[in-house]
Amino acid sequence: MRQPKPEELEIVKLGPCRRPSPLQSRGEPFVPDDRRVLATADPQLLSTYSDSGMAAPAFEVAGPRERIFFDPEKTTCGIVTCGGICPGLNDVIRALVMSLVYSYGVRRILGFCYGYAGLSLDSRCAPLELTPDVVEPIHAHGGTILGSSRGPQDVGGMLETLQRHGVGILFTIGGDGTLRGAAALGREAQRRRLPLAVIGIPKTIDNDLEWTQRSFGFSTAVEMATKAIDAAHTEARGAWNGVGLVKLMGRHSGFIAAHACLAHPDANFCLVPEVPFRLQGDEGFLALLEQRLAEKQHAVIVVAEGAAQELLQDPEHAERDASGNVRLQDVGIFLRDEIRRHFGERNTPVDVKYIDPSYIIRSLPANAIDAEYCLVLAQSAAHAGFSGRTNMVVGFWNRHFTHIPIGLVVGERKQLDPRGATWRAVLRSTGQPESMGAGTGAG
Repeated sequence: MRQPKPEELEIVKLGPCRRPSPLQSRGEPFVPDDRRVLATADPQLLSTYSDSGMAAPAFEVAGPRERIFFDPEKTTCGIVTCGGICPGLNDVIRALVMSLVYSYGVRRILGFCYGYAGLSLDSRCAPLELTPDVVEPIHAHGGTILGSSRGPQDVGGMLETLQRHGVGILFTIGGDGTLRGAAALGREAQRRRLPLAVIGIPKTIDNDLEWTQRSFGFSTAVEMATKAIDAAHTEARGAWNGVGLVKLMGRHSGFIAAHACLAHPDANFCLVPEVPFRLQGDEGFLALLEQRLAEKQHAVIVVAEGAAQELLQDPEHAERDASGNVRLQDVGIFLRDEIRRHFGERNTPVDVKYIDPSYIIRSLPANAIDAEYCLVLAQSAAHAGFSGRTNMVVGFWNRHFTHIPIGLVVGERKQLDPRGATWRAVLRSTGQPESMGAGTGAG
């Protein structure tokens, strides 16, 4: 991971904070603006910074400030949720509304419907006025009360909508695409000298956003993924040469698959995007599966949806559309069919049960760990917005909630380290050899 320069961690502010925070009357302990948490805890790196006389990169610590930029009674806040649904979205919305109303005394909060499409000039959906009574029960339900959508919208049109409704602080809840849109909104508002704070709350069930240790929804996803693995294990043990095949989320990063395998030790194979694997050959996946079935008569395979892409694009396996372009395949179905073909050619009976719990997991309400995390993320976002910060996200790093420039979060994607401790633990748990992923995925 590239260490950022200290100037890359500077948070944009709309101006000086001249108003006393309404939290002063509660005896709230405030966070000084100069409080920081180091980006690295590596003693060697810290020694290098010290020896060179350079300041070590450090994030602003999140939390309430003693003085604020916006007048709470005159400030309209907006909330928008974008991208795929994920456990915890309603928890974040609820906590934002409760914090804005009860901590800052905000009188008007608008929820824009169906993602950035709800901010477009041609939106046919009026914003929903959010109050504590409206959001009080929503944490018990999956999805988002505001609806969601994917895809960009015209930045100028979205700003015009925000101005028409008098929005001073916009909270955007979503993944890298959402945050890129938020950054574009923030930059254009600054160019036009508009007093608009844009605060991102990072949402990706895959936990693949850089510089935040955990994204909300991830804990729930891992917990529920283990139930799918348990079902696959039960099915596999119930048949001679039974194979339970579970496909989990993880288009670019295999964190859910890896941690679910660590939490459920009955998984025998874990296939992730970061570690290409061979299908054929003496130590390829199919040969190892054949060996496992000969020894135990059942096997459980967990595969992230982004695994085996190099295999799926290989001329031997690639599917093409009418124009000759390689068509995206479902890796779970591909593996299911390859397993059946392989054993069929050997006249060996095999019973494959394929389980894809992705949409069930995405639509669940948050578990207790995620619910707590969502609450503090939302509170931190509210504090950041009222302190006049913009073009930033709230995150969690080195046991502290932090402020992170959006550009740093979306600059690169977080992935499993094939040589790191987590993947080594997966290999020890599953028993699959490292040689299965040696070299390229071809063959």
